[in-house]
Amino acid sequence: MPQEKILAAIPHRPPFLLVDEIVEQSDLKIVGTKLFTGEEGFFRGHYPGFPLVPGVLLCEAAMQCGAILLSQTIGGDKNKIPVATRMNDIRFKRMVRPGETIRMEVELVERLADAFFMKAKVTVENRVAVRFEFACALAEKMV
Repeated sequence: MPQEKILAAIPHRPPFLLVDEIVEQSDLKIVGTKLFTGEEGFFRGHYPGFPLVPGVLLCEAAMQCGAILLSQTIGGDKNKIPVATRMNDIRFKRMVRPGETIRMEVELVERLADAFFMKAKVTVENRVAVRFEFACALAEKMV
């Protein structure tokens, strides 16, 4: 999926857009990637001298992939956006450093009306960095 389709699918924009590319997508699963170059501003203050990608940003990147997946599910309704409502069972397994590319795999597990339950796995070089479950609900956009 080209960058312009990612930008059309979710409201996030640089510098907070944490999805570079979608490499696989079906009705229930999406796989995306993000390269952390080391130039991102948070590296200056997050463990100076031993820069790490903050774990919360790894989770956010995966949830952005989930939002892209949901954009096809809600059928282009531009008045609604998915917002995170819950994160469960978060397990950090590996640090992510500047220059590394993460791979985010997100699956839609269940839908109940306007609530979506998903699971995510973020890997680097085939090693799990974080896995967690999360939920999103559709919210009306405020103008």
